[in-house]
Amino acid sequence: MAVIVERKFAGRRLRIEVGRVARQADGAALVQFGDTVVVAAAVMDDKPSPLPFFPLTVEYREKSYAAGKIPGGFIKREGRPSEKEILSARQIDRAIRPLFPDGFQNEIQVIVYVLSADQENDADVLGLIGASVTLNVSRIPFPGLLAAVRVGRLNGTWVLNPTFQQLEFSDVDLVVAGTEDSIVMVEGGAVEVAEEDLVHALEFAHRGIRELVGMQKEVIAAAAVPKAAWERKAADPALRARVDELARARAADALNAPEKEERNRALEALRAEVARQVVAEFQASIPDAEAQVAEVMAEIEYRTLRGQILEAGRRADGRRPEEIRPITCEVGVLPRTHGSALFTRGSTQALCVVTLGTVSDEQRIESIDVADEVTKAFMLHYNFPPFSVGEVRPIRGPSRREIGHGALAERALRPLLPPHEDFPYTVRVVSDILESNGSSSMATVCGSSLALMDAGVPVRAQCAGIAMGLIKEGDRVEILTDILGLEDRLGDMDFKVAGTRAGVTSIQMDMKVEGLSTEILREALRRAREARMGILEVMDGALSQPRPGLSRYAPRILTVQVKPDKIGEVIGPKGKTIRAIEEATGAKVDIDDSGLVTIASVDQEAGDKARRMVEAIVQEPEVGRVYEGVVKSTTAYGAFVEILPGVEGLLHISELEEGRVERTEDVVRRGDSVRVKLLSVDEKGRLRLSRRAALKATEPSRSVS
Repeated sequence: MAVIVERKFAGRRLRIEVGRVARQADGAALVQFGDTVVVAAAVMDDKPSPLPFFPLTVEYREKSYAAGKIPGGFIKREGRPSEKEILSARQIDRAIRPLFPDGFQNEIQVIVYVLSADQENDADVLGLIGASVTLNVSRIPFPGLLAAVRVGRLNGTWVLNPTFQQLEFSDVDLVVAGTEDSIVMVEGGAVEVAEEDLVHALEFAHRGIRELVGMQKEVIAAAAVPKAAWERKAADPALRARVDELARARAADALNAPEKEERNRALEALRAEVARQVVAEFQASIPDAEAQVAEVMAEIEYRTLRGQILEAGRRADGRRPEEIRPITCEVGVLPRTHGSALFTRGSTQALCVVTLGTVSDEQRIESIDVADEVTKAFMLHYNFPPFSVGEVRPIRGPSRREIGHGALAERALRPLLPPHEDFPYTVRVVSDILESNGSSSMATVCGSSLALMDAGVPVRAQCAGIAMGLIKEGDRVEILTDILGLEDRLGDMDFKVAGTRAGVTSIQMDMKVEGLSTEILREALRRAREARMGILEVMDGALSQPRPGLSRYAPRILTVQVKPDKIGEVIGPKGKTIRAIEEATGAKVDIDDSGLVTIASVDQEAGDKARRMVEAIVQEPEVGRVYEGVVKSTTAYGAFVEILPGVEGLLHISELEEGRVERTEDVVRRGDSVRVKLLSVDEKGRLRLSRRAALKATEPSRSVS
């Protein structure tokens, strides 16, 4: 039997329904907000997986039919997920993953389809609501109940779930997910917003989340089924005691090795030695002794690292909780690129490179959220090769993590770019991570900011990022600045904050525990700001302002605005005119529907020549002006002279010269170059020319005695 809960939320109708669709899944739900509809379904494998991590897969897919569209290209069906779909799936995954019980290993798949898109309301937050309902009405042992909202700010007023149109005027765009008691995930950007304003935004979002959780409780109360029996298998007490005896005292020494490589080798050697000894002692009585040893060793590392941070304030690499690793910044490191920078923080290193292109290099994106195809003139791509962490693995397409980190850094820098009309370039930034030990996405922000300045892009300000961590045991709390990969793995929070001296431009937070108070969040943001100010000082030491000019290898872009009714003349029949300009000058010429002509060339002279040719094509005849024209034909009553491309006027026989002219050909012939003055343009657009008047205009003046 279908269960429906419906009410007004953020000024629109929100409807949650279970029991009508996808009934062979373990759980499924339809969620509708306005006319945007998603379906979420979840299925659990009955047997635990042998994988060394929790096998949760989240897929978020948009159906073209949701917006009444047919996919473009030759293959008329949905293909691989777009960047938007991947980012939305990551948001759901990051919010629900920490809420599954520790030790649960059954494979779970959550799929969200966007079935209807009203092009006003984003479906991503609905997907997370649907996932929560689906998991909670199913047999899957999921103890969490959470919801998500989007927060914007219009004219100083906070808005829940703003429409796409409202977001265009908002200086904040945050997706916030949480339970009834706490926030578990934040993702979004802002236009240099103060930290205290972000705290207010999260408090505002949490009130909306509580309201949505209340709606879900009504559905679950009527539709939930009994949860599958599950019990975490504990390690054998005798084996646990033996591992503890062998490893506890030595774990601290291994964890506190000063360098990542040394630390990893020491930990791996300790794990191997303990496993070899304990498995030999217990394998006869405990078949899975090796797996149990690995589990107990992980617990020892977890307790040891967290204990020394909370009790002694000492981190694995010897730093204090608020201390940042050493930073070096280099700019202009690659000779032939348009801009480059190498940013190194401890053992994390990002090589960031900027390439400038033209309007033809813009990315074209099909989306169900807008009626027409959209273009993107700023792109930041993040790559994480296996050698950056000393691993061997195949390189295929970009991973979800790479796409997510690139989007985070892109969001941080986008508000700082100049308006496209002032800097009409397509800008691509590539961040290749050469070393990684925590927070490579924030190293990407710093390196990309420097590379943009090195390329001469007139960004508004320098931008830096920092990753904050948290260790929380009961009432004992320690906030960590510039976390290591180890502290991310064994800690309770990964909180990335990027921005300028004026405010925050990008934020991403993932929590592994509940109960994050506003006071802890406010203190984390305060420390992140202090760290950001310090990093910006170091970056300014390398390059504090955009370079005054572009690289000699970057294209020079000129723009010419022509009237829309002249677009056809610039393009010419089948593009003949515009191709002729490109062949004659070597410049690249593009024109858009508004009549904006963009001319790109590495050679400034070539660009200027192309601009003059375009201006000549669209130039309007000016009465009283003298033109150098070409005789196109002659008649008994005069000649027709082309004074501008495609613009001809009549040079009457009486206007050829002073005195009587018997035959036109006695003065001018077809193909002759002739100077003429435009005398008038009649109501039908016909031009009257005069060679006689032009000759007088060019005669030297004579003095009168």
